[in-house]
Amino acid sequence: MIKAESSLEYLQKLFILPDTTDKFMEFGLAVLEMIYDFFKEKKGLHKKITLPELAQIFNQTSIPEGPYLIRDVLEEIREKVTVHSVMVASPYYIGHMTSAIPYYMILLEIIIAALNQNQVKIETAKASSFVERELVAWIHRIIFERDEQFYRKNIQNHRVALGNVTSDGTMSNLTALLVAREKALPPDKSFPGVRKAGVDKALSYYGYSRMVVLISQRGHYSIRKAAHLLGLGEENVISIPVDMSNRIDISALKRKIKNIKRDDLRKGKKTKVMALIGIAGTTETGNIDSLTELGDIARQEGAYFHVDAAWGGAALIVDEYRSLFRGIERADSVSVDVHKLLYCPMAMGIVVFRNEKDLGHLKQFSQYINRRDSVDTGRFTIEGSRPFACLKPWASLKILGRDGYRLLFKQANEATLTFKRVLEESENFEVLNHPELFILNYRLVPPFVLEKFHAWEEKIKARSNRNEITELTRKTRKTNRILNALNVQLQKSIRQEDTTFVSRTTLESTRYRPQRIAVLRAVLINPLINEDILKRIVSTQNRIGLRLMDHFEPHLREAIA
Repeated sequence: MIKAESSLEYLQKLFILPDTTDKFMEFGLAVLEMIYDFFKEKKGLHKKITLPELAQIFNQTSIPEGPYLIRDVLEEIREKVTVHSVMVASPYYIGHMTSAIPYYMILLEIIIAALNQNQVKIETAKASSFVERELVAWIHRIIFERDEQFYRKNIQNHRVALGNVTSDGTMSNLTALLVAREKALPPDKSFPGVRKAGVDKALSYYGYSRMVVLISQRGHYSIRKAAHLLGLGEENVISIPVDMSNRIDISALKRKIKNIKRDDLRKGKKTKVMALIGIAGTTETGNIDSLTELGDIARQEGAYFHVDAAWGGAALIVDEYRSLFRGIERADSVSVDVHKLLYCPMAMGIVVFRNEKDLGHLKQFSQYINRRDSVDTGRFTIEGSRPFACLKPWASLKILGRDGYRLLFKQANEATLTFKRVLEESENFEVLNHPELFILNYRLVPPFVLEKFHAWEEKIKARSNRNEITELTRKTRKTNRILNALNVQLQKSIRQEDTTFVSRTTLESTRYRPQRIAVLRAVLINPLINEDILKRIVSTQNRIGLRLMDHFEPHLREAIA
């Protein structure tokens, strides 16, 4: 690359708009052309390059001396970065929650970068602070449905906070559980509370041996992160089994709480159930817990009730999906990710609180920023400096509106049902979940194996003799271990071929429970998906699967013999 002029005068020009709009447009056009070329290039989901080869491209061990010309650096980005990026916007890429975004998001990102507002303080985020509060009120309202008077009073009330805009769902969940911790171990008389005294002293003061968080086995790993950071310990996040619909097993939850109390009596110790967490859209299966029942149990136990709706919460925008979330309005807090079902770029989350005063437990002050008498949103947030990211969902909710999102969710639902039908018609795949929010789990199973499974299942249901049931169970488990290896290899081979992509996970909640089954996981929210594309995806996976069967079929036939 050619070095640019190394002078202060040259550098100063980089920090203001170019002398003419033509110059500014020249670089802007170059960037847009780069993006356009990336999307239009007819290639796979990844360029054919190995990870070690990529490591060799980015192996410069010291900071460049520079300065270099902007056009040269942009060209390097084109040749080294964009060309090797993942085409997550492709309708053939159905493996993760990262999907296509509307093109106007690129324009919004330019505005955000150009304004460079810092949401921590009104002095660096004047209008944008009010935009953020308005957006938070919108999300609060679709969840908690308080009356108009409540929102008129609090939408721009700087003395309280209805919620926080965060960097992602992990930070949203951490914020909610931090509030839960403060409310569980508050100041009392001469005791200053957990915030000042620390967890050990607070537990001792209130006579607890530990605090626990209860969540289903489908719970997101961010909850364990939060327990670690809050000083609770990961082992005090207690996982509750799920039913075959991947919802928390309410009976198992009640038994666990009963057992905790019984053990407390036996040991002469007290356990505080700090929080009970419901999931509104599990990341693996897209299912929603029974939030009404969880709300009842939380109230009975005096536990904080948080709902992790990072995946599904945005669906509340559309009335047709509201019944799935019945009981969410009883939560103390709810987290939602806008980079998922709101179709915004990575990454931004929101956490809202039913009680507008709850975030007061987190208030922080400083002499140079966030003073006690300020109106700064940063007084209520864990994070300090934050970008004006809320502009993206705020604008998108206006550009698309409820009607637009209704059509997008309808398309996603139809794509999910169509994919399920196409898989079943192929006869080589088995669907293994009941999709609610656009996620489908399935696996490759040859018809001759599936027929055996059905026959064995009928015999077990007919309560054959115990020895036969034991033998059939053994055969089922052995066969499933081979199928697990087959489907792991299938997913790897799909990824290597690079024309389609699905992710994989393991589930203990299928018809083969408690055995863990390796499944393929498809997320079907890309609005560019159509039936023809889904048929091609299944055809590709079927073709690869049949090729792999040359190795696996003898082992499967031996297992079912």
